[in-house]
Amino acid sequence: MLLVGGGTVAAAKLDGLLAAGALVTVVAPEINASIERPGVTLFRRGFKPGDLEGVWWVVAAAPPDVNRQVQAAAESRRLFVNAVDDPAHATAYLGGVVRRDDVTIAISTGGRAPALAGLLREGLDAWLPRDIDRWMQAADQARTLWKEAGIPMERRRPMLLDALNRLYESKK
Repeated sequence: MLLVGGGTVAAAKLDGLLAAGALVTVVAPEINASIERPGVTLFRRGFKPGDLEGVWWVVAAAPPDVNRQVQAAAESRRLFVNAVDDPAHATAYLGGVVRRDDVTIAISTGGRAPALAGLLREGLDAWLPRDIDRWMQAADQARTLWKEAGIPMERRRPMLLDALNRLYESKK
């Protein structure tokens, strides 16, 4: 995947891309030191349409004039472009994502308010229990028992809430 831009906005997008397992190539005349990581291919120069060869996803985190060039070149190749904080040059939008253990929560504002999506992501991340993996383990164990016992879906949610509350009873 191609990341066009080398500033702080591009650096912020890089974490999520790498967490998703993307092989990232960065193209920008200047590249922030935080982007220089093992496995990230760097080209210190301006964007060229040929940079899109073999690419299936593009994130444009550059000034609007560069994002416009990326979007035009990507359109002719039928590639989606996520132009960060530049909806006029985007053909795809990414939401804010909170990942903790096997729980993923995504927030989207349809490209209208990326800062709001970021604030919501930070708020949800702060609110989400740090021990969510314990919740997952309790849910896994309970689900196995409920399936064996033939407990209908509509009865499971209140039972799960009871099981999760029991995780904290010994801490009182």
